[in-house]
Amino acid sequence: MRPYDDERLLALAAQLERDDPRFARRFRRGRPTRPREYRRTGAWWALAAALASVAAGVALPHGLLLAAGLVLAGIGLERFDPYR
Repeated sequence: MRPYDDERLLALAAQLERDDPRFARRFRRGRPTRPREYRRTGAWWALAAALASVAAGVALPHGLLLAAGLVLAGIGLERFDPYR
């Protein structure tokens, strides 16, 4: 490779390390994780809590609990967008 290609690769590696250190660390070990944009664990937890809150709000006719569940569902769905 030409010398300026090495510099570009090093700059790219440094940028990746700054953006997502967990991904870069696992990538060096040979077992990369999904990039941060595609990790949706928090979104699934928010949707599970929203579903439980909505179900409880319907079962115990309680409007505030139902409204909180709907707001939490909106937050959870927004977290699925990888291009925030």
